[in-house]
Amino acid sequence: MSHRPLRSLNRRALFAVALSGWMVSTRVHAAQPAINTLTGGFFGGAGDTAILGYDTVAYFTDGRPVKGSDSFVTTWMGAKWKFASQAHLDLFKATPEKYAPQYGGYCAYGVSVDNLVSIEPDRFKIIDGKLYLNYDADVQQKWLKNPIGFIKTADSKFQSLLKQ
Repeated sequence: MSHRPLRSLNRRALFAVALSGWMVSTRVHAAQPAINTLTGGFFGGAGDTAILGYDTVAYFTDGRPVKGSDSFVTTWMGAKWKFASQAHLDLFKATPEKYAPQYGGYCAYGVSVDNLVSIEPDRFKIIDGKLYLNYDADVQQKWLKNPIGFIKTADSKFQSLLKQ
């Protein structure tokens, strides 16, 4: 009796298990292209629009994400920022650091686990007057279990991640 077909099946099964494990582990990295790059500033490459065009001031004033307009635009930290109104644009220009999301607009949870990944604009939380964005609903649920702990970890890792 030959064991060759069984060995071949075992190899294929191991390969399938390894591949599926890799696919699951890279979900947070590969499900979307990163909206930010390191080449043009924290918030995007040259010409990129921060937070997918959402008004960063609206998170603070309206308590929700609001799509920005091409009528109210500025450039800061290598990215184009859009706003829903002139008032929001003026607030941002006066103190951009107050309104800009933490970690250059990358996913707060991702930074805490050594990854620079994109975000969904509606996955946010303001803590101690700072805007934190996350990759998706599942990731945000993990992050919300211990946001202060994840923030401390991300704060300690962010600068070294930018150098990689």
